[in-house]
Amino acid sequence: MSRLILGISAFYHDSAAALVRDGQIVAAAQEERFSRKKHDPRFPLNAINYCLEEGFVDAAELDAIIFYDNPVATFDRVVENALAAGEAGREQFIQAAGQVLGDKMWLDEHVRRAIGSLGREGRVLFSEHHMAHAASAFYPSPFERAAILTIDGVGEWATTSLGSGDGGTVRLFSEINYPHSLGLLYSAFTHFCGFKVNSGEYKLMGLAPYGEPRYYGAIREHLVDVRDDGSYRLDTSYFAYLDSMAMTGERFAQLFGGPARKAETPITRREMDLAASVQKLTEEIVIKTARHLREITGEDKLVMAGGVALNCVANGKLVAEGIFDEVWIQPAAGDAGGALGAALLAHHMYYDQPRKAPLRGRDAQQGSLLGPRYSSAEVLAFVERQKLPHRQVRDRDLRLETIAAALAEGKIVGWMSGRMEFGPRSLGARSILGDPRNPATQATMNLKIKFRESFRPFAPSVLKERCAEYFELDGASPYMLLVAPVRKDRRLPMDMARFHGGDDDMMSVINQPRSDVPAITHVDYSARVQTVDAATSPEFHALIRAFERLTGCPMLVNTSFNVRGEPIVCSPADAYRCFMRTDMDLLVLEDVLLWRHEQPVQEENDNWRMTYELD
Repeated sequence: MSRLILGISAFYHDSAAALVRDGQIVAAAQEERFSRKKHDPRFPLNAINYCLEEGFVDAAELDAIIFYDNPVATFDRVVENALAAGEAGREQFIQAAGQVLGDKMWLDEHVRRAIGSLGREGRVLFSEHHMAHAASAFYPSPFERAAILTIDGVGEWATTSLGSGDGGTVRLFSEINYPHSLGLLYSAFTHFCGFKVNSGEYKLMGLAPYGEPRYYGAIREHLVDVRDDGSYRLDTSYFAYLDSMAMTGERFAQLFGGPARKAETPITRREMDLAASVQKLTEEIVIKTARHLREITGEDKLVMAGGVALNCVANGKLVAEGIFDEVWIQPAAGDAGGALGAALLAHHMYYDQPRKAPLRGRDAQQGSLLGPRYSSAEVLAFVERQKLPHRQVRDRDLRLETIAAALAEGKIVGWMSGRMEFGPRSLGARSILGDPRNPATQATMNLKIKFRESFRPFAPSVLKERCAEYFELDGASPYMLLVAPVRKDRRLPMDMARFHGGDDDMMSVINQPRSDVPAITHVDYSARVQTVDAATSPEFHALIRAFERLTGCPMLVNTSFNVRGEPIVCSPADAYRCFMRTDMDLLVLEDVLLWRHEQPVQEENDNWRMTYELD
């Protein structure tokens, strides 16, 4: 009889559910994709129902339900922190304690009410936060044994954990504890630069190449003591997160020349340089920690998870250092992935089940394509019910040639194909696509499609077999988690000296072509690469091949199928709504094509943007 385990993460941010059968991943999804509330922290009822439906499982059949966090240990931290802070920490204690006592401590009741059963165990099991991250990194990886590194804001107490995995066993043997946290340090700078915590960290990373690390020395001198082994301690007098809901204190503002930037106001040289400075420090800590981990474990392979593992610039630098022979990073590295890790942990360590050897070096993440899929019949039912002009093109070659031709003409395409991605990246199942050779693609996508900041770069999805012709990347990057330099022979000269000398106008460099694929080349000649494998993503690979046959270019611009503040689309209805709210030219829903100029005029006005909180 199959062993069925449901993993759940909830009540902080990015709630999710995952279903594992006999150690194999059946389904996983974030709640936000169904609720349409970005980073939705609520109990993931929709995601749970999807996982059970995908696996044809009744809740009563579940052998176990496991939560990714230990609420008792979390409450211990909340109480200890409040006692240390005194009256100043009262507001934070009330909010944090209310969350733990009101939600996490009563998880059995949440589950019983939601799905009518607690499974065969009759209770919810609990993992530890960093053990769930570690399990999510190791068990789906293609390695039989590996060193493990998890870095995030905070779990129960741990903020950085070192460990190892071997067969079915994961162990953590060293940790750095709250309030000393690389993740919270990065979030503090995210907040100070005017972006949203737990959402805008990737913006800070994208802003960093526009700046110079002028504040690196001040950060090292005043904020962080970094040792040779990568361990660190923060001077908490500069931060406010210990005793309030804020991130930074008055001393922080004084050190960096004044108050925090207000959201949506112009970005100045200070914010660019702060971003560059904290990014440099982050890379330093990650690399030093990895080097220490290699020394103490003797392992030649590394797996990573935790929110900081989504810092693809640091990941790229780590891989380039060659400390480990191979590195694998969980694509849902943040809290959502904790649901998957908890389920796998229960299978292998609670039930003591062996781990199947990786198959020919391939991971078990299935391209992270673990979400819902919609058949052609379901798509047709939707467009016909809505009376939408459309064309079904059953001939695959003709369909892909039509889409590739539109892309080659400069059209922007919304693409929905197969199972939805699990994790924050669009990997060719729910994507907005464009021509990387076209210098106008970046501006068009940022301003008319995504409605987001103009400085943010776009990623290339490149045929795995041709990646080395364009990027200095040794190996694959299937989950868009590595930044790599564009090859020098493809670069165009660009004068950054005047800009770094004090000109705050980013547009003076944003609009300069920097390579023969300008739409995906960032100001420092880097790109966040996704390598596309025909075995994992056959339809997306075939589309890029069709584009390559027309243009000679083996890649496409790939950005997530959403507008700013909106979760990535899940259903055909989500995709069509997003399509009509933007200047996309063509929408592809499986084998159904919808051209924008043929669609009926929408009566909706621009107030729809108020539906989504700015991220």
